[in-house]
Amino acid sequence: MTTISGEFIRRTQRRSGRSVRTGPLLAPAVGLLLAWMIVPLVLTLWFSMQYYNLLDPLSAGFAGLDNYSYLITDDGLLAAILRTLVILFAVLALSVGFGVMFALLFDIEFAGRGVARLLIIAPFFVMPTVTALIWKNLLMHPVNGLFAYLAKLVGLTPIDWFVQMPMTSIIIIVAWQWIPFATLILMTAMQSLDREQMEAARLDGSKGWSTFVHIILPHLLRPISVVVMIETIFLLAVFAEIQVTTAGGPGTATTTLTYFIYNKALLQWDVGAASAGGVFAIILANIVAAFLIRTVARNLEN
Repeated sequence: MTTISGEFIRRTQRRSGRSVRTGPLLAPAVGLLLAWMIVPLVLTLWFSMQYYNLLDPLSAGFAGLDNYSYLITDDGLLAAILRTLVILFAVLALSVGFGVMFALLFDIEFAGRGVARLLIIAPFFVMPTVTALIWKNLLMHPVNGLFAYLAKLVGLTPIDWFVQMPMTSIIIIVAWQWIPFATLILMTAMQSLDREQMEAARLDGSKGWSTFVHIILPHLLRPISVVVMIETIFLLAVFAEIQVTTAGGPGTATTTLTYFIYNKALLQWDVGAASAGGVFAIILANIVAAFLIRTVARNLEN
């Protein structure tokens, strides 16, 4: 009886597997997702090949590649791309570095560890605009900020951060937002570390740095790759922190590619040039994404 029942169940499963087709069930969601992605991309490509300036609507028409050639000859485009990459790699280095350090620190038992974990992760849940306002008015203000107060206590001249060190200020603010994310991912990864392997290494005479390099760091390579890839997606589009603190200045000192496109679209009303800038942003994002995906795949293979 048991054999007959088992054979019946297997036949039923094979029959149901052949009869149920999941494609039609997924089609509406996949179609909506594709439309959501493809329609804006097609419109961006279309507007990038049009003369479309809201201040001069009578000069509309097909522009071909004129908007692209106009941006390529604009020195501001290359400078904006370079600033974007500087912010990207600086924030990635800081977030991964501090994330690893905090993950190691919170892997140790100490009084108040739970509260400390909560506090270190909390900045990630603060909105970018609020974060920028906190740093601009409470911490980095050259007169009333905390840093200015501390500088005066030791007899130093306060720094006007957003005038004297604008790029450094933006990097600090954005890194402060993303270090908690890296800490959370890496701290979680530390929980799956083989403690018996750590104990065996300690008994074999492995010191702190040797243990970190040969055991802990290889274990964290995969989560670090995930952190880098996820953060890159968002860091290429940093905008709110710049808008609230420096508005792309002084001059164009903090004008990234995202802010460059914003200037073209909403300050100069040149929709065609802004759309061409958006295409350049898509190309840049795909180049960086391809590099990161290959890096992640290499780590996963190892």
